[in-house]
Order: sequence, then C-alpha cells, then structure tokens
Amino acid sequence: MEQYDITGMSCAACSSRVEKAVQGVPGVTSCSVNLLMNSMGVEGTASSGDIIRAVEAAGYGASLKGAAQKSGGNSPSWADAEALKDHETPRLKKRLLFSLPILLVLMYFSMGHGMWGWPAPAAFDNPVFLGLFELLLAAAVMIINGKFFTSGFTSLFRGAPNMDTLVVLGSSASFLYSLAELFLMILAQGNGAHDTAMKYGMNLYFESAAMIPTLITIGKMLEAKSKGRTTDALKGLMRLAPKTAVVLKDGVETETAVEEVRAGDVFAVRPGEQIPVDGIILKGTTAVNESALTGESIPVDKAEGDTVSAATMNQHGYIECRATRVGEDTTLAQIIRTVSDAAATKAPLARIADRVSGIFVPTVIGLAVLTLIGWLIAGRPFSFAIARGISVLVISCPCALGLATPVAIMVGSGVGAKTGVLYKTAAALEGAGRTQMLALDKTGTVTEGRPSVTDVVPIGMDKSKLLRLAASLEKNSEHPLAKAVTAAAEGMELSEVDDFEAMPGHGLRARLNGTELLGGSLKYLESRGLADKSVAAQANALAEQGKTPLLFAWDGKLAGLIAVADPIKADSAQAISELRNMGIRTVLLTGDNERTAKAISRQAGVDHVVAGVLPEGKADLIRKLKPLGKVAMVGDGINDAPALTVADNGIAIGAGTDVAIDAADIVVMKSRLTDVTAAIRLSRATIRNIHQNLFWAFFYNAICIPLAMGLYGIEMKPMYGAAAMALSSFFVCMNALRLNLIKPHDPARDRKGKAIPAEALERIVSAEAIHGETAMKKTLMIDGMMCGHCEARVKKGLEAIPGVEFAAADHTAGTAVVTLSAPVSDEVLRAAVEAQDYKVLAVK
Repeated sequence: MEQYDITGMSCAACSSRVEKAVQGVPGVTSCSVNLLMNSMGVEGTASSGDIIRAVEAAGYGASLKGAAQKSGGNSPSWADAEALKDHETPRLKKRLLFSLPILLVLMYFSMGHGMWGWPAPAAFDNPVFLGLFELLLAAAVMIINGKFFTSGFTSLFRGAPNMDTLVVLGSSASFLYSLAELFLMILAQGNGAHDTAMKYGMNLYFESAAMIPTLITIGKMLEAKSKGRTTDALKGLMRLAPKTAVVLKDGVETETAVEEVRAGDVFAVRPGEQIPVDGIILKGTTAVNESALTGESIPVDKAEGDTVSAATMNQHGYIECRATRVGEDTTLAQIIRTVSDAAATKAPLARIADRVSGIFVPTVIGLAVLTLIGWLIAGRPFSFAIARGISVLVISCPCALGLATPVAIMVGSGVGAKTGVLYKTAAALEGAGRTQMLALDKTGTVTEGRPSVTDVVPIGMDKSKLLRLAASLEKNSEHPLAKAVTAAAEGMELSEVDDFEAMPGHGLRARLNGTELLGGSLKYLESRGLADKSVAAQANALAEQGKTPLLFAWDGKLAGLIAVADPIKADSAQAISELRNMGIRTVLLTGDNERTAKAISRQAGVDHVVAGVLPEGKADLIRKLKPLGKVAMVGDGINDAPALTVADNGIAIGAGTDVAIDAADIVVMKSRLTDVTAAIRLSRATIRNIHQNLFWAFFYNAICIPLAMGLYGIEMKPMYGAAAMALSSFFVCMNALRLNLIKPHDPARDRKGKAIPAEALERIVSAEAIHGETAMKKTLMIDGMMCGHCEARVKKGLEAIPGVEFAAADHTAGTAVVTLSAPVSDEVLRAAVEAQDYKVLAVK
C-alpha cells in the first residue's frame, strides 16, 4: 500500500470526493481515505503522478507520505513524528484569539444594548449607526475566518459542496440578508420613517454571521485537539526510537546518528542504554527489557547469538552486537508501519457513513431551500423563513459521520500496539470481534512447543538420583526426549558412561561404573523382564495424559519412570475458558495422534479436536467451517500459513520480532494465548464504540435538522445551531478516546456472542465429515515407536508416498493409520516405514 498526505479536506464529503476521484484512475485497485489522519492509502499499478493529479482535479492537494525525507538515509520517513504533530490546533487557536474579542464586542452592542438596554455611547441609539457598526465587526470576523469561505465556495463551484459550504452559506446568507435590511433601514431613515427603520433594525443577523464561523472554529479546535490525542499511542511508539548509536570501528567507539548505522556494523550498548537497531549479540550477556515492543515488563536474559531489538532497554551487562536490521526494517519500525497502515485502511462499518456522506451536503442544502420556501408559502415573514433555512445549514454535521469510524480504529489500534497486539488493517480489527469459532494449532499455540519433563517417579531411590542416572545416559543421545531429560538435570553432576549404544525405536544402553544402565520404552523394558504389571499401569496412565513415559533400570533393577511431554501453556486453559464465556467455539487442529490430541484438549478445555491433519487439511477444514460463521485461526504463521490465509481472520501468535508475517491479519508478539482473547475483547470494544459514534452521528442529524426547520414548534436561532454543530464532532472524538480506558486482559465485562450450535460444528470436525466415509484407509501395526519424535518420522515417511493423503501415527498404540487418495500397495507402505528403522508387523 502506498500512502499519501491529503490537504484541503474538512469533512466526510471531502474524503468521499477524493476517494471517488482516485478510484477512477486506471490501475487503482483500492483506495481508502482517512479523514482523521488526512491521509490516503492506495493499492494498484497506477503511478503516483496520476493519483496526485486526480486528487488535485477534485480540488484538493496530495503528496507521497514522507516524500521530502526519502533521501534521508535509514530514517523511516513515514515514521516521522512531525507528520503526526498537531499543527491545526495552534492555527485555529490564533484565529479564535482574534475572532472572539471582536465577537464579544459585537454581541454586547447588538444584543446587550440593542435588545436589553445595556449602556452605550449615545451614537449607538441611532439604528443606522448601530447597524453599520455591526456590519464592520461581522465582516472583520468573517475575514479572519476566511479559510471557511475560500474552501466552502471553491467546493460549491466545483460541484462538490462540503461542510465548509454549509458554514459559509449560513454565514453569508445571514450577512447578505442583514445587509439588505440595513439598506432598507437607511432608506427609511432618510425618508423620516424612524419607526420603520427601528423595525428593520430588529431583523439584523450580523451577530449570527460572525457567531457561526467563530463557533465552528471553536468546535474545530476542540475536534483537532481530541483527534491529536487519538494518535498518542502511535506518537509514543515513535518517541521510543533511539536517536544515536555507539558504533565500533577498529576497536574505537564512535557515537553516530542512528540513521547512519548500516547492516553489518558492530555497535556497543552499556547498561541503562537503549538498543539502537535490531542485531545479534557478538559479545557479552545481559537482561533486556522488551516492554516497549511486547508489553512484557519482565526482562529477558540474552547471551551471545541471541537477537536484540531497537528501542528495548539493556538493563545489566555490556554487550557488543552486529546490526542485522536498520531503518525501516527494524521491529519497532515494522510495528509503527503496521499501526499506521491499519489507520490508513477502512473498516467495513465505515462504508455506511461513506454512502451517506456522499449525498449529505447537497441534501442539506436542498432541505434548507425547501424550509425557506415552505415557511414563505405558509405565510411567515421572510426574516423568520431565512432564519430557519440558515439554522438547517449550520446545524447539519457531516464531520461526525466521517470521524465515527476512523477515530475509534486509530485509538483501538494504538491500545493494541501497547499490549503487543498488532491489527494489520481496520477490517482485521473489526473482524476479530465478530469471531464465532477459533481454530487453534496445538504445538506452540496451546502447548509450549518444546518437550520437558513433567513427572519423575523413582522406585527404590530418590528423585535426584533417578534424574542423575537418566541424564547421564540420555546426554549421549540426540533424541528430543533425551534433551528434555538432560535439561531437567541441569546443574546436577552427571557421570560418564561407557559402551553407549542407541537402539532406534527401543531405547539406550550403556555401562556406568561397570554396571548396566538401560533406558527406553515400556515395551523395551518389558522385553528385558524389568517391568511388571503395576509399572505398566503407571506408564499407560501417563500415556493417557498425552505424556511419553521413559523407564530406566540400573544394575538389573527398575529405577523408575520419567514422563516427558509438550506441556500446555500456563494460560491456555484460562484463555479457552474466556473464549467460551464470550460464546466462541474452539477447535484444536494437530498432526499428532488422537490420544495425545485428546489429552491436550482435556487439559486446556477445548471444545473439539481434529487429529492427524496436515497444514493443507487445516485449510480445508476451515473452508468447511466458514459457512457456519466467522472463523479465526491461531497459529505460528509458518506451518499454518495456508489456514491463516483461508480463515476470516488469521492470528499469528508468538511472533516476537517477526511482525511482518504475511499470512496473518493480526500479529500477537508474545506467545500467550490470553493475548488472543485480549485482541478479540479489544475488537469488540472498538466495534461498540463505532456503533455508538455512528448512532450519535445519525441521531444528531435526524433530531437536529427537523428541529432547525422549526417542525417541533421551536424557533432556533442560527447561532445555537452553529454551537450544536461545533460540539457534535468533538463528542465523537471524545467518545473514541474512552477506548484508552479499556483493559484488554480483563474478562469482567465479557458478553456472550451468538454461539455456533455444537452439533453442527461436531458434524464437520469429525473425521468422517472431513475425509468422507468412503475414504480408503489402512492401519499399519508398527514396532519400535516410543515417542512423538518417532511418530513424526513415520508420518513423514508415509506422507512422502504418492497417493497417501495423510498419516496419523500413535506410538502408544503402535499403529499408523493412513488415508489414501489412490491405491497404494502394502509393500510400498511397509518399505517406507522400515526405511525409518521401524518394523512393520502387519498391514490391515
């Protein structure tokens, strides 16, 4: 997406006009104009020159965002905080400081003296003198606020009237009508008809002609100030960017601007300093506070070979790093770009306001003319009719419609960024809140993604001795389960073993101090006569929990069991419970065997399970789920890319520094599943806020326009209408700012959405529904599998065979079930498994 700065827009009608003009340029596939940011995002093959010319032809200005800074080295030009600085409020404040004193003087003499008899010099008792004095003061205020008049009349003459057009038509009509009345007053006084002149003097609206632009300026200033606050989160991210770096060249430290750092440069960071760019540690150890990027305040230990990110804080040690990503490529820059791009896109809800905004101003002008004609036909004086028409013009507010969605999207995106949740588009932010089903990858999403020891059951010795014996044996193996056992014994003094031998699919054997030490599966130790029925029962019970039991024997006696598993994350069960309370159904998708998948499902509380499914199969399942309702997919963004892309919303979890995952619509930087619930919760709050803003915008106009027309029997002065218009947009902006008070991780106010019927979902996720009752299946009885790693090897070997759609291996049952899309002989299946060093006992 290419972004542009747009100048000259004042309301939703303007943004609608710009959008329509650019969409007409050949090669433009999509265009989204953001009134809040005065920006435009364009996708397609059209040149920037053609796009800028189209905007200028529509009466507005355009330039490529940050074009002036593009030659400034590595500094991300679009991330310049100056672009978000509030330049509008000071200008409006200056106009107001000049307008307000003049208006107060005008109001004193026109209403205070003229209507209520407040003291004034004798000359002001002359109605003509008073009228001329009011004319001069009103003209001065109108000149000071001349921007409204140039913008309003220019838009009108171009055939694209906007909010400024309504303001200037109301103010100009008041001024011209009063000017005509003043001429008649002068004529009457010249003819000696003093009573008639006094009567004309009561019909002057010079104070309204001045009050309307002044009140609108006040409203615009309040609106600009509140709009500026909606980008506080984005500006806060930009302020995090370090300004300098200490670069090492030939052993000499040189402080340089961060823009001058290049990939490959070596830089030094001392304790208490910010890390200037993304890099990899070459020397030293430290703890880094990454809360600026992830929201996680607990420091992360870093050592040589670990990566570090710009804007994070080095808390303890001195480190030297090699720069890997600089300028616009750093993690911080990517986060800022993501938030900025989301603000430049348009949420589906905004389309409602867009359709109305396109015809709003012409409709209001038509209603004002009809009001004037209608009251004249009804026999009311022209002064009454013109006042009602002017009130209709100045009370109508298209700005509230145009701001209703973008201000909420901007604030919601900023709050998400501060909590480590990045919405790539406004549609993603809106869509997350409409989620009805959440498909979850197992490994790394619901579980930790790395095996660890969960149970140590010693027999005839203490736990520490069992762990030392087991780790002394396992440290010689490269098996993932062996590494888990060795990690559990970290810090213990391990012994060296002799005659080490690994028997694939069975276990390990060695001698420790001349005594035989064995380790492996239940079946292996049973074959050696070292495991009785009670031990087998314990091992099977652990297997039912999704764990892999490893048995160890020393000196011809069973020493105990150690269970290894990929445990669920500490917050997974809480997150699933919160999703259930929101009315969201959950489905666990995994390539693991059914027993392990169901064990994990029970622990986490997931509603439905689909086991033995490939990444492509996950995408197919989500396609089948989508007719039931809105589906989101949570995965790691790599293996799950097809499913993330197919889902209504793809959520990449545990992205860390890789925030540019193409397949995901939402990126969760930390690896906490509760951050996914927070993303949905924040989205729901944002949708509610948009609904409130749109309701206010429509309700305000639906009530106030008939009121200004005089249909309720109330004679509204034009200045009151201007005051109401000035406050309406301010109200919308302030309501959006309430999103800053949202606590995304607090489930206290969760509401249940419309839930998908469990029966319908179960029919789809069942294996028969996914693969069809006529699918060809074969079951292989396999000897030698003892863990998830073994299952993965068998699965990979079988799925490499043409005609095998997918395979599900289960080491606890000693089976592999293959689903075939074409006939495959038993011999081919057998050969594939035995090539992985496992024995096939039978094929059924």
